[in-house]
Amino acid sequence: MALVILAHPTFDRSLANKSIIEELKSSNIDVEIRNIRNLYPDYNIDVKAEQEALLRHKTIIFQYPFYWYGMPGILKLWFDVVFEYQFAYGSKGDKLKDKNFVPSFTVGSAQSSYTALGFQHFRVYEFCKHLEQTAYHTQMNYIDPIYFYGTSLAAGYTGDEIKANAKHHAQKLIQKLLELGE
Repeated sequence: MALVILAHPTFDRSLANKSIIEELKSSNIDVEIRNIRNLYPDYNIDVKAEQEALLRHKTIIFQYPFYWYGMPGILKLWFDVVFEYQFAYGSKGDKLKDKNFVPSFTVGSAQSSYTALGFQHFRVYEFCKHLEQTAYHTQMNYIDPIYFYGTSLAAGYTGDEIKANAKHHAQKLIQKLLELGE
């Protein structure tokens, strides 16, 4: 069974992330989904409960929308408090060793925006180095991010396009879980 840490501030209004989660739920993959925004609307994260969830799983998926070139605030806070010294790192902090770290996110803009000459000036993977280093620092197996572009209605994408691309994204995620033996 894989663990999905879902971190979407407005999940109820999401097309892309909601479609991904619905597709995962309807698959034959056994996943535990922890919607941390719903669990902790006051941002008072239960560190022990989250650590226990991590310990139950070999593969952890971090599902979120790409916000301001990174993760939503609640997910950053989650990392800050859950990946604590002597749990995730330190002389006795090997609890996450050899677990799979899978970033999975949605990007509002078009792929053409994320090029050297595009509006964002950098490729998406360049914004993911902190994720990779977090995985390495905690002795986890970093899996290249799974993501897709064009998830914003404001950017001109239609609901049907977003949902179709989200389902395709979910299928890639399911395939990756099968490869990892989940």
